[in-house]
Amino acid sequence: MQTRKIGSEGLEVGAIGLGCMGMTHAYGVGDEAESIATIHRAIELGVTMFDTAEVYGPHTNEILLGKAIRGKRHQVVIATKFGFVMGSGAQRLDGTPENAKRAAEGCLERLGVDVIDLYYLHRKDPNVPIEDTVGAMKELVEEGKVRYIGLSEVGAETIRRAHGVHPISAVQSEYSLWERGIEGSILPAMNELGIGLVPFSPLGRGYLTGAITSSAEFVEKDFRRTLPRFDDEHLEANRRIVDRVKAVARTHGATPAQVALAWVLAQGKNFVPIPGTKRRRYLEDNLGGAELKLCAQDLTDLNSLAALAVGDRYPAAYAKTAER
Repeated sequence: MQTRKIGSEGLEVGAIGLGCMGMTHAYGVGDEAESIATIHRAIELGVTMFDTAEVYGPHTNEILLGKAIRGKRHQVVIATKFGFVMGSGAQRLDGTPENAKRAAEGCLERLGVDVIDLYYLHRKDPNVPIEDTVGAMKELVEEGKVRYIGLSEVGAETIRRAHGVHPISAVQSEYSLWERGIEGSILPAMNELGIGLVPFSPLGRGYLTGAITSSAEFVEKDFRRTLPRFDDEHLEANRRIVDRVKAVARTHGATPAQVALAWVLAQGKNFVPIPGTKRRRYLEDNLGGAELKLCAQDLTDLNSLAALAVGDRYPAAYAKTAER
């Protein structure tokens, strides 16, 4: 697989990474053996960046990934995130310097590594100046516990203020054929500062593959049950997006997933999408997107799809944690 550089600090990774969240979190019951086999197969196929977070589980996702990379540490770039903490059964945000350092120690232990390659603030804590949070992350870099710093789901002003404290290598945000909300002010700020984009849910949480037809297909604890865009009414209205992705896929003898990923890769040379999967067969299909070259007409046809999307991407309460 070809590699790409994320940010101006020199972090180089495979063009497509692997989001590990669904292996233990948010999408129903996991299968540890198949998940580990999927991670091993990804490494064989040239994937280098593996994305996890403290809150996934919580903790179980990092433990699983740590188990899977044992003996393979030199082949992988580990990205993890902090900022969500559990208290009295409910999630809250904690971007304090103390939590940034506490969380890093826990991440290192669970992953079984001595340095975190890319350490993200998962969401900005509105009660803590971003300069304070990133200041603590900078100290972790100076201590040799973190190599590069990232932010997730933050706005342009936050990015600029954070970058003034320490270079930000990557911003992680939802970005796909049907979700392009960061293009107004966030991407221009990132481009100006030389910051790479790590798009999560580049397959629209599976919808852009064409495999989802009804919310009844989701298991009881599937996170998508809570998302307005996955209401049955919205799923049906968004079918026209999938139909057009399938049409492009047919012209290339490709799959819709490969088209969706090829489109993301074509948007920027420092974009590294992290489609999530816990099964080898989907992983192998997804990675074909790195080899698919879309022509100018394909890109023109696909560029208009986000305007057709119906339904909010998050419930109102959760949407408040993401800056746009």
